[in-house]
Amino acid sequence: MKFAVINGPNLNMLGIRDKNVYGSKSYYDLMNLINNWASEKGVELITFQSNHEGEIIDFLQREHFDGLVINPGALTHYSYSLRDALEILKIPKVEVHISNIHKREEFRRKSVTAEVCDGQITGLGIVGYVLALEYLYQKVLENN
Repeated sequence: MKFAVINGPNLNMLGIRDKNVYGSKSYYDLMNLINNWASEKGVELITFQSNHEGEIIDFLQREHFDGLVINPGALTHYSYSLRDALEILKIPKVEVHISNIHKREEFRRKSVTAEVCDGQITGLGIVGYVLALEYLYQKVLENN
């Protein structure tokens, strides 16, 4: 079983960004959390972060995996090209947001990518990634 976790623009700045919104955990803390989960489950995990939309799309088109967790960052709200790249993937996909985008500025409340994902987890901090990975794990087990 092989999963990918993709993080979009500015997520590499966790722990530095507004801690009232994103919490105090660093990107390193996030990577440790999900890598530990993967190790416990025996899942191969590929992680990727980019501040560039095209690099994320290239990654989606180049790599092969059984499930995807994606936090598109600001691309969530306007990237139709990322939405189209996600739609092409016929695997389970979960969109994750550390903050609750539905309680934030109006422009952050709309996700153009969520409708091509199985679901969206928002506002639960970095634990949302683990919940998304658990969903993928169960989904892949059910389909095998």
